[in-house]
Amino acid sequence: MTESILINFAPQETRVAILAQGVVQELHIERTASRGLVGNIYLGRVSRILPGMQSAFIDIGLERTAFLHVVDIWQPRENGNGNGNGGNASNSEHGRERPIEHILSEGQRLMVQVIKDPLGSKGARLSTQISLAGRMLVYLPQEKHIGISQRIEDEAGRESLRTRLTALVPDGEEGGFIVRTIAENASDEEMKGDMAYLCKLWHDIHERAKNIGAPAPLYLELDLAHRVLRDCVSPETSRIVVDSDAQFRQLQEFAAEYTPAVSPLLEYYGNQRPLFDLYGVEEEMQKALARRVDLKSGGYLILDQNEAMTTIDVNTGGFVGIRNFDDTIFKTNLEAAQAIARQLRLRNLGGIIVIDFIDMENPEHRKAVLSEFNKALASDHTRITVNGFTALGLVEMTRKRTRESLSHILCEPCPTCGGRGEVKTARTMAHEILRELLREARQFDAREYRVLAGPEIIDLLQEEESQALALLSDEIGKPISLQAEASYAAEQYDIVLM
Repeated sequence: MTESILINFAPQETRVAILAQGVVQELHIERTASRGLVGNIYLGRVSRILPGMQSAFIDIGLERTAFLHVVDIWQPRENGNGNGNGGNASNSEHGRERPIEHILSEGQRLMVQVIKDPLGSKGARLSTQISLAGRMLVYLPQEKHIGISQRIEDEAGRESLRTRLTALVPDGEEGGFIVRTIAENASDEEMKGDMAYLCKLWHDIHERAKNIGAPAPLYLELDLAHRVLRDCVSPETSRIVVDSDAQFRQLQEFAAEYTPAVSPLLEYYGNQRPLFDLYGVEEEMQKALARRVDLKSGGYLILDQNEAMTTIDVNTGGFVGIRNFDDTIFKTNLEAAQAIARQLRLRNLGGIIVIDFIDMENPEHRKAVLSEFNKALASDHTRITVNGFTALGLVEMTRKRTRESLSHILCEPCPTCGGRGEVKTARTMAHEILRELLREARQFDAREYRVLAGPEIIDLLQEEESQALALLSDEIGKPISLQAEASYAAEQYDIVLM
């Protein structure tokens, strides 16, 4: 399936859309004011150790301290080489993980890499196992290891790549390498060039760490557009369209030096019509923020994203099928499986995801839907684990979450409903105001009580709830006046003591 990559530049913002057969599959957005941190390397300082959680808070110079768990602390194997970062030290005791309080001490300098961006109220998550990604290879400076991407499935091809790469590693090199999927057909010269670049980069980082105080950044990951050239281009990519002349020239220079195979794919788009409008990306972006996703058959999905998990509900909607009810359900679920896989990529949904497919009594139908779902997920580059149907007929899965979802980047909780997705009715608010008036009257002896609220609430108090308001005024022995404020939100009101 051929892919196109569209890169849209605007002041302070870069947007990337990946299209397969003309249909938007992925959206990436990066703003200068809030660039992601994943991949960045810092010289940090241990600010606090939490033995009970086997974790530590690390000051890396950000607003919030970052989080390091003991499982993300690299410890050399027995008789292994040093890690070269001046931070972690030591081997496992009796083959078991050492407690974090025996590895780190407060105030210690530590080289760390961000593996997960700050999400919500959580700080960035860190690892002390450093990795540097190139076009063909990933460099592991602390561990002498040759690995092959799991996406390269041909066993003979894997062994061939391992043998070739082992022969290319310079004598005395203490680090290891992982062959990326795109290097499956790479030449020895291309891999050697990548290897030399990554080793030099690590040398520069290591030298900088010796001569700088903590906390401080040592290496900042490439911006979105340059990461696209390095990470997102695949053998299926047919073109990379860029709508900024200045950025196009920058990407050409970068590609010529680091990713020469990508250079012929770069195209400059200079037409007046916006690039994302031409390919329908703006419309898809708006749809990706909606709670409801319509299926071609007439069925639909309902997606709810919250702090703990994302839930997806499949409904038949207006689809009535052509044979029987079981057939209708089966066809809706098959279509939903493909649509859900696309929505996960499009919205960049991560963490725990629970899918409520329409109940199917036929076990063969369940098996076919699960197979179709896994097949649709195969093109997703993010690590995914899918469990089969539970006893309640739900499919549970996880998708690795390293960056904020599309909705969290583009949206914020509604100031009116506080992110609930619904507001109290005018009648509920009217009764709440009556209770608050009684509470205020018992605490304060005012000459008059004036209620300020939205027009709908004031109208209700003046009409249907006028008798209740009059009885309350008699009870507290003070007049109550009403004032409509058009600017007030649905749940907003004030009681003024006159």
